[in-house]
Amino acid sequence: MYLFFEEDGTFKVGTILSQNGSAYQVELLTGRRTKVKGGHVFFEFESPVASDVMPKAEAMSTEIDPQFLWEVAPEGEFRFETLAVEYFGEEASVIEKIATLLTLHNHPVYFHRKGRGNYRKAPEEILKAALAALEKKRLAEEQKKAWVRQMIDEQTAPKEIVSQAINLLVSPDKNSNLWKALSDAASEARMTPLRLLLSLGAIKSAYRWHIDSFYAQYFPKGKGFAADLVKPSENGWDDLPIANVKAFSIDDSSTTEIDDATSVEHVDDKLLRIGVHIAAPGLGIERDSDIDRVARSRLSTVYAPGIKTTMLPEDWIKEFSLDEGRAVPCLSLYVLVNKETLEVSATETHLERIKVCSNIRYDLIEDEFTEEKLLSGNVNHPFAEEITWLWKFAKKCLSEREAVRGKPEQLGRVEWSFDLEGDGEDAVIHLKSRRRGSPLDLAVGELMIFANTVWGGWLEEVNVAGIYRSQSMGRVKMSTTPGPHDGMGVAQYAWCTSPLRRYVDLVNQRQLISAVLDRSPSYRPSDTDLFAIVSNFTLTYGAYSEFQRKMERYWSLRWIEQEGLKTIEAVVVKGELIRIEGLPFMQRMPGLPELPRGQKILLDILGVDYVDVLLDARLKEVLDETDEESLEEDEPLEETDSQQEQKPSDSE
Repeated sequence: MYLFFEEDGTFKVGTILSQNGSAYQVELLTGRRTKVKGGHVFFEFESPVASDVMPKAEAMSTEIDPQFLWEVAPEGEFRFETLAVEYFGEEASVIEKIATLLTLHNHPVYFHRKGRGNYRKAPEEILKAALAALEKKRLAEEQKKAWVRQMIDEQTAPKEIVSQAINLLVSPDKNSNLWKALSDAASEARMTPLRLLLSLGAIKSAYRWHIDSFYAQYFPKGKGFAADLVKPSENGWDDLPIANVKAFSIDDSSTTEIDDATSVEHVDDKLLRIGVHIAAPGLGIERDSDIDRVARSRLSTVYAPGIKTTMLPEDWIKEFSLDEGRAVPCLSLYVLVNKETLEVSATETHLERIKVCSNIRYDLIEDEFTEEKLLSGNVNHPFAEEITWLWKFAKKCLSEREAVRGKPEQLGRVEWSFDLEGDGEDAVIHLKSRRRGSPLDLAVGELMIFANTVWGGWLEEVNVAGIYRSQSMGRVKMSTTPGPHDGMGVAQYAWCTSPLRRYVDLVNQRQLISAVLDRSPSYRPSDTDLFAIVSNFTLTYGAYSEFQRKMERYWSLRWIEQEGLKTIEAVVVKGELIRIEGLPFMQRMPGLPELPRGQKILLDILGVDYVDVLLDARLKEVLDETDEESLEEDEPLEETDSQQEQKPSDSE
């Protein structure tokens, strides 16, 4: 005697060994023995033999038309045996009954299960909708397969995938037919989806991928600004006094966001009055205004070689940029300095207008402002005296920071960037160097650090909330609580000097302005918005910086190819991490033998990978040279705040 039953959602046939009440002991076709409860049993039968039942029933089930079976099924709830009799006749066999059950079970669109062996046919309207959905799914599957074959067999990308190529990779909907087709084709081609799309021309080049994927992720509405965005108020700052100072700015030739200037006045024979003047968009950009929401959504200006996407629209930048000859609102920090000792005796903050006398471009005059010429007094420039005093004060500030840091700041390191001649990836590449710690670089950088330190302390002193940067145990973080910055050697530090290009600086400037005017600040210490800004800025600014580094790596590889180099020198930074000489490029070289930090090596160039921005190279020779500057470097791959105080130029 045989038993037809259900176990773990599967229909089975077995030989009855024994029966105890409603429970059975059954031996399956595999030889395994199992106990079957009565509630899981459909029926007993004597023939055919157990081994023939399920194969024949399954074959017969595939021949039954579920649509016709639905049409002959009774209304209401019914047993499968009842429908088998209706379909096959009064003498329906065991196999026919099981085939009927399998058909009911395998077509839930037509028949709804109402218990073990019990079913109800789907209402007509529900069935129509379900069948339409199935047909849609079938067509989608056919379309997906057609797309896969087009990509694999014809080596062309479907237009539907081309139009969505970047978004498919940046923010994929993995339930979509397009993604499934791309994923299947990539698996079959044994490529990543990105490399498949590149090979098919759906993404034009690695360059376009790096650029377009970044902007798709961080500027999904486009790089431009809304045409109806509010314009800055004209002549809205006429009530501010104009400072009687001879102010000048020092920037790269291509810089358009001039957000800082300086001035030097002789108070008397013993005192200097140094002014740090910062553009004041915080006067015109109120919290939660339309323009503020735009700035907050962007959080920073984006820089990369040949690329610049500003945080603020051009008309707002023009309104507040410290362009020479215009009376522009500023937040000014004045520092009284002893001429002999260069000690600071007092600081004051004023909200005023200044008229910048000159926008000095450091790359045009840097050779004139050498340390030797400054010490000898032989600098030929209209602002030679003022810059000389700033340089002396900067050196004093640096020495004080170094005393706190416990080690000297690394100066003299050459940083490399690119001037691109032409547009896009076909541009001709020119390398440009800048020596950190040169007199002009030091003067500007230290003044900005000084201002950010003083203003950070003042916000704390007057109990006005601010956003601070601190460093402890090598970890830099942003928070609303002031704390020491060990890497810079200052008691507290708040970014305040670049409000045209960094949102944190704009927020801090609004807080400073409220303190100057003695009015309620825009943000209270417990304001949840302040914490959200810190979190979003940290993530977004990090992503922008990573994009800049990636594009610098890309253009480094392009320059290597442009110059046709077969070998190149590098310096061991730490372990397998190396830095390519004369380029802003670092990477790991697995398998590099253990070499001391600063060791110079010569590499054979085997190729370049523009997708992963990697140099394929192997060690050719260990040179008998050491890069002394590398021995004094801080931890690799970490940008310091003092480096960040020098604004990237537009070309960077």
